[in-house]
Amino acid sequence: MRLTVLLIALGLTGCGATPEISKNSESAPPDLDYPVGSFSLTERSGHTITDKDLHGHVWIASFIFTRCNGPCPQVTSSVARLQAEFKDSPDVKFVTFTVDPKRDDLSALREYANNRKADPTRWLFLTGDEATIHTLMREKFKQPVERNTQPGIASGEEFGHSSRLVLVDRKNVIRATCGGLPDERFPERFEADLAHFQERIRELLQER
Repeated sequence: MRLTVLLIALGLTGCGATPEISKNSESAPPDLDYPVGSFSLTERSGHTITDKDLHGHVWIASFIFTRCNGPCPQVTSSVARLQAEFKDSPDVKFVTFTVDPKRDDLSALREYANNRKADPTRWLFLTGDEATIHTLMREKFKQPVERNTQPGIASGEEFGHSSRLVLVDRKNVIRATCGGLPDERFPERFEADLAHFQERIRELLQER
């Protein structure tokens, strides 16, 4: 019960929780202006990836864990849609951060990525220290994440976290977010929001 209250209070989507819904999908929200700042994490290939490697690219961040039995697969499917949509735009990259790095080792991330046909040159899966990733997620990406510490939790429900996609410009500044999964009650709203998100990606590609 306490976890449910926490998820609602923080705007989290836990595995098995109800997807978040945009309240202002009919009008375009103003651009955000949050620098991501510096970070250094490990990609599924074993290579170190830093913020400098992404500078000069437009990129979309997402947050999952591979054992998640709720919204994470749907969020990943949304990223896969964007990968297909921008397959001819090499300046667009996708960066998925695991919120469960203690269990999402490189092998687990590689299997997860391969099963979803993630382009290894353009769709990165990053892991590292849990505290570092959670702090980066909360303080820089402005997205909530919490570990479920209640006893007797089911496998795949160890974390509550944001399911939003975060759009970052060529200067590593966060400019927009979009819900990462549809709600069966309002499917048209998700499609409209995702279409606007794609348009913002195209606009940012024109910026230098």
